[in-house]
Amino acid sequence: MENPTLMDEYGYVLDGKVFLKGYLGNPDRQIGEVKRTEQEAIDYFKNRFNIASAKVEQLEKDVEEAQNKGSYLTKLVQLRKKLLTFDGLGDFIPLLARLDTQEVVLDDLIKINQEKNLEIKRALLEDARAVQVENDDWQLATDQLQEIKSKWIRTGPVEKEFHEEVENEFQLLLDTFFQSRRDFFSELNNTIADRIEKYTELIAKSDALVRMYDVEEASRQLRQIRNEWKDVGEVPVKRSAKMYKQFKRSNQRIVDKYNRVKGIIVVENPLVVKQREMQREAEQLARSSDIIQAADRAKVLLNQWKEIRLPPRVGDKAVAERFRAACDKIFELSYLLRVISRKYPAFEIRSEEDQLNIKVREMEWLIKREKSDLDVTIASAQNMPTDDPEAEKQVMGKINIQRRKIMMKEKILEEFKAKMA
Repeated sequence: MENPTLMDEYGYVLDGKVFLKGYLGNPDRQIGEVKRTEQEAIDYFKNRFNIASAKVEQLEKDVEEAQNKGSYLTKLVQLRKKLLTFDGLGDFIPLLARLDTQEVVLDDLIKINQEKNLEIKRALLEDARAVQVENDDWQLATDQLQEIKSKWIRTGPVEKEFHEEVENEFQLLLDTFFQSRRDFFSELNNTIADRIEKYTELIAKSDALVRMYDVEEASRQLRQIRNEWKDVGEVPVKRSAKMYKQFKRSNQRIVDKYNRVKGIIVVENPLVVKQREMQREAEQLARSSDIIQAADRAKVLLNQWKEIRLPPRVGDKAVAERFRAACDKIFELSYLLRVISRKYPAFEIRSEEDQLNIKVREMEWLIKREKSDLDVTIASAQNMPTDDPEAEKQVMGKINIQRRKIMMKEKILEEFKAKMA
């Protein structure tokens, strides 16, 4: 090698180029060129070494302060690689030694964490097996497995030799469960289809009895059909309610015919008559042009309705539902009008088209806000302690009320939009 023109403890200048002396078996390496003077070039690269030293110090500090220290191993490996090619003049050997020391510490921590993670994942595997064996409530089992899966994902990696084993076992458990669930609901759907078909047949039989001349025989067969109805089994609530309404109406026609032929006069419960009158009045109020006054009257009707005490079998559920829906609609329309009156003082003198556009816009905003409030309530309910049934009942009642309000608002919005079409 030619004689350097300027020497330093860790490098030198030769032919206008700056070299770092080799270390740890590596050869001398050019790290830069002389721009102005050789001494300035040496000083520049010695200052750059401080950057490398600072990076090592920062990594050590970060590792010391971090909770998940193992996550810094990759950064450490990358920093060591950078140091071996870093353009600076200084003693890199101590820096690399400090990184080696840190790597040993991190390797030990990672090994300990991987052992803990393996223990946790094996426990989660046992939990997953228990859910499948002990639980016959598919929804509850699904929720529990989803929670276990969430914990599994949050748990860090295990040693490579065990990784494939536990991951495959866990995935097999999940696949087996969800396939069993699909099979169960497929069979259940077939069962429900059979039950619906049976209900439909019984409704047809009941309808046929209306045309029967012998009312005594029709009455006898109706009792038999009613007993068969009770034994069919459950179907989805909406479908069940619709079919039962058809069945009840058909049954009533047979009963009415029997009473008429036998000369039996049925005196209807006056409270049932009163409720039907209140239902009709509420539905008429929902169409009122003065919805504020209608809301005041609806409040009176609601209080009167609450004072009527009827056994469940005596009251007409359909009448009660229609009354409640009419009152809900009145109150939602009344609230919407108050919101509009506050935001649009000159609302009454606007054109009918403008008024309708405003109603649609404000109702959409109210629905959005109501859904946001519902999400908050549901989130709060999920975080409630499970040992307070009364509090849970109150929260569920609140959630049901909020859902009912949203449904009515959406129904009113559809009516507004239909007028715009």
